[in-house]
Amino acid sequence: MISPEEIGRRYANLRAALQAEGLDALIVCGNQYAGFEGAVRYVSGFEIVHRYAYVLLPLESEPVLVFPREARYVGDKGKPWIREQVFPEVPGEWLREQAVSRGWRRLGVYGLNFILTVRDYQALARGSFELVPFDVQFDTARAVKSEEELRHVRASMAIIVEGFSKLLAAYEPGKTEAEIMAPAVELFFARGAGPRMMNILLSGTDGEAEPYFKVPGERVVRADDLLLYSLEIGGPEGYWVEFSRAMIRGEASRRTAAMRDIYPEALEAARRRMREGEAASSVHQAFAEIFTRHGFVLGHLSGHSIGMTMIEHPAIGANQHTVLRENMVFSFHPHVLDPEQKACLYTQDTFRVGRKEGENLAAVPWRFYAGAEDLG
Repeated sequence: MISPEEIGRRYANLRAALQAEGLDALIVCGNQYAGFEGAVRYVSGFEIVHRYAYVLLPLESEPVLVFPREARYVGDKGKPWIREQVFPEVPGEWLREQAVSRGWRRLGVYGLNFILTVRDYQALARGSFELVPFDVQFDTARAVKSEEELRHVRASMAIIVEGFSKLLAAYEPGKTEAEIMAPAVELFFARGAGPRMMNILLSGTDGEAEPYFKVPGERVVRADDLLLYSLEIGGPEGYWVEFSRAMIRGEASRRTAAMRDIYPEALEAARRRMREGEAASSVHQAFAEIFTRHGFVLGHLSGHSIGMTMIEHPAIGANQHTVLRENMVFSFHPHVLDPEQKACLYTQDTFRVGRKEGENLAAVPWRFYAGAEDLG
């Protein structure tokens, strides 16, 4: 349950961002796609089960939850704290009429590029007002987590670590990739993650993992296969966390072992940069320069802010110069490849930005796991 104080804090931050941009109101978009549902829940308390929903947050008046008419009976409409709820045939037309009747000139839209439906965009575009992308501003306003939010983040992390323990216990050559993953997914669902899961895999043979992600399937695992399960869930209150550790029963290849031996030093260098006043690019640089010095390259984005949306702004990368603030939360997942980009090594951890250094929210040592370890 989100407290009234926390709700008030969120609205105050968002309205301050609206005012700074000269906007009259904000349309917050969300849909069922994993990782795209969280912004609506953040501003309303509504958990999207299917289809999509919007929240209209005016600069001065009360917010409204907007559903497509066909979704009237999809999702618990008594759960959100926003009591005014409407069900128009075409939500974009209703939103346009509201903007015109209130004389609004500029509307911010969170989700304009990826979430807003085409039919609703077409309806809004016929209005006399300007639609302004508001993703960066929205994420910036919610990037620093409150103590109440951090409790929910830590609860999500406890679930994901318990799931990793189940995965370790299930790991056995001769099983399929999916069979090894299954006990973790069962635990996640039982602990309230529901559909908020993105559990994927990097894997390969002869002590190496191929550099592309895939869904765990029916491929039978051998002892010298390197398995990098990427565990990503949103807990019962909707806060996402990410976690991964390498698993292998046999021997790592020479180039995998070379990456493995450098990884702890690079991770620690990055963690120390996750502090108040540091630039996000500095965190990336601390990790990247160590691997570059040894002839390796980076593939996937180094990391990103994470909260009730799976991927939030800012990112952690070479050209990301956002200044970090204490109690921002980041998923840090550097994807390291050999010079030929044939093999990779990958990890995921969720960090809290601290006053002097970062805090890893999962107290699980970084190493290669063989499956017999007890995490306690």
